[in-house]
Amino acid sequence: RDSDFPFEPRHADSIAIAVAGPITGDTVAHPPNIPWTVDITQAEGEYGFRRVTLINDFVAQAYACLSPLGQSAERILAGTAESNTTIAVIGAGTGLGKAMLVPDGQGGFSAAPSEGAHACFPFVGKSEFAFQRFLMSSRQIPYATGDHVVSGSGLTALHEFLTGERLGPAQVVERFSVHPETIIWFARLYGRACRDFALETLARGGLYMTGGIAAKNPGIVRHDAFKREFLASTAMGGLLDRLPVFLISDENSGLWGAAIKAARNLARPAAG
Repeated sequence: RDSDFPFEPRHADSIAIAVAGPITGDTVAHPPNIPWTVDITQAEGEYGFRRVTLINDFVAQAYACLSPLGQSAERILAGTAESNTTIAVIGAGTGLGKAMLVPDGQGGFSAAPSEGAHACFPFVGKSEFAFQRFLMSSRQIPYATGDHVVSGSGLTALHEFLTGERLGPAQVVERFSVHPETIIWFARLYGRACRDFALETLARGGLYMTGGIAAKNPGIVRHDAFKREFLASTAMGGLLDRLPVFLISDENSGLWGAAIKAARNLARPAAG
């Protein structure tokens, strides 16, 4: 163990482990982007943990919105959150993640997972349809999802489509000033992903963004193209204009959220 860590994990009263992918029975996950299963069924006995649970990584991000990080989040778009209503949580990083905070009927919230990032992404117009075909061809996929588009790899693919340069996400960001079209496109696509998820969840409590891309490059979500796309709805423009949008830029937010879930588990009777 790390000698700087104040105690061994087995001494903790409660542990929450967050992993990308759907969770079965609080103990098993089959992550979509790694070739193995995560199973903590025997973790308490094998490692001496007192209490341990497995949660989705964006459930952890959702709980982080209830932490001091959520309270100090940067307001990207103005609006007024309604109490006791759903809060949407979305974030672009290595992939795209989504989750919700849903009122629990007792004045608090429960976090609900989503695998909506693996749903088909909506493209609009001839230029975007060409990008869609580029993604499908280059990745050999039957359709492009949010995970393919609003993510680090999506940023790489978008820049290659627009400029012919194949660069890593960090290198693409360094060239935003040289190729501003890349940030305009990505801000628009991210704004669309946020808008659609806010509408799908009727997030009158607001929408929080987490994840490494916006945390490291907040100019993407501060861009006018993000705001224009988020508010672009013929039927629901008025509702969207009332929804506050926040950015949590602390990249330890998942740890905060997992800690909140672990603490909540202490209030529940232990199994057995």
